[in-house]
Amino acid sequence: MLRIEKVTGKNVWDLLRLSVKEEQKSFVASNQTSIIEAYTTITGGGYAFPFGIYDDTIAVGFFMVGYDTDDYWENPPKIAKNNYNLWRLMIDRHYQHRGYGRSAVSSALDFIKTMPCGKAEYCWLSYEPENIVAKELYHSFGFYETGEKDGEEIIAVLKL
Repeated sequence: MLRIEKVTGKNVWDLLRLSVKEEQKSFVASNQTSIIEAYTTITGGGYAFPFGIYDDTIAVGFFMVGYDTDDYWENPPKIAKNNYNLWRLMIDRHYQHRGYGRSAVSSALDFIKTMPCGKAEYCWLSYEPENIVAKELYHSFGFYETGEKDGEEIIAVLKL
């Protein structure tokens, strides 16, 4: 059964060992980069919530939720202000195509709907235009593209 667990000193090494397929590495930052970004965001007064994704005791993936904007973020998309975002999502290459991505998005949205940083109108995310699997997954949850971009990535939003 899928479960999520906050990143801690006890599980961080298991999560750092996870990685996507070689051809997917341009689609998502490594878990190492994500955890460093979470740390610097939190210590800078921002909001980041990194989670491991588990099937029982086996780490199968990682996701991170963010909220609002940070001082160091140059040119954040307008949708970021006072809204949540599914900042990162990855399923390890050995566990893909087993429904973990769908379950992880559902778990991330359940967490976001607890409004841990206060009320928000939207959850947003971004993905590389070539990442058709991610696009289809997010669209199946009701995310829709806004026409905005975050760098080269396409932004999609979901009304909470």
